[in-house]
Amino acid sequence: MLSKFDYYKPASLEDATKYLNENPETKILAGGTDLLIGLKNKKVRCKHILDIKGIPELNKFTYSEGRGYFIGAAVTINQISEEKLLREKYPAISQGADALGSYQVRNRATMVGNICTASPGADMAAPLLVYDAKVHIASSQGIKAVDLCDFFTGVKKTILNPKELVVGVSIPDVEKGDRSVYLRKSRIKGADLCNVAIALRINPENKLSIALGAVSTIPMRLFELEKETAGKDLTPELVDWLATQIKTYINPRRDSIRSSPEYRYLITGVLAKRGLLKLIDKEGA
Repeated sequence: MLSKFDYYKPASLEDATKYLNENPETKILAGGTDLLIGLKNKKVRCKHILDIKGIPELNKFTYSEGRGYFIGAAVTINQISEEKLLREKYPAISQGADALGSYQVRNRATMVGNICTASPGADMAAPLLVYDAKVHIASSQGIKAVDLCDFFTGVKKTILNPKELVVGVSIPDVEKGDRSVYLRKSRIKGADLCNVAIALRINPENKLSIALGAVSTIPMRLFELEKETAGKDLTPELVDWLATQIKTYINPRRDSIRSSPEYRYLITGVLAKRGLLKLIDKEGA
């Protein structure tokens, strides 16, 4: 049985931010795949539930040439997975969506909910990081855009304060020839949280972008390692070097019940090499 709470479904973003401003201890409901389980298990307690699914801006799912995609906070994972143009231009994001939970869960879960939960292994985080995504955050003071790489602060923690909500995520447009891949390893083949996740992207100018999930307290972009590859062709020799170097950037939890740090170090290198070789194969295709 759920604890008692007040439920409010605003029709506008202004109403939503006003409600947050006036009602502390509010939890935001979009897909509800994490929130409702937390409420049932008594791991989440709140006095108010703010249902944001009826706000028009949060249901936007648009692409404009030169600017890219805007994906609102109420857009479901299956909507993302089924978007053909996004799959063509941003394959790693589509692959992350495909990997998240079961089909039934993806019908309810949202991309924004996935990153706001801020699990270190959130499937949408690493793909969005390699595309320099921005998070658009609303409050009674207006809307601000924050780089996703600055959004996560710890395990299930973000920069959001109780009076703010995420409107959506913007993803810059990409040029023809941009390639990417998302790979993950979990304990079972079915729906399960990942033990290691990696997103890799290379643009037409040979700039490599690398992001990891589930191997530290937050999903992370490896900017320093990317700098070391600047101006270099993605050769098999560079792939071998990167697969070794990537492992030096991770810091897996020693007390994790899902897998040991030693296993995560091993699998990070394996997935890195596999993903980089896939990018080389796509280049020659």
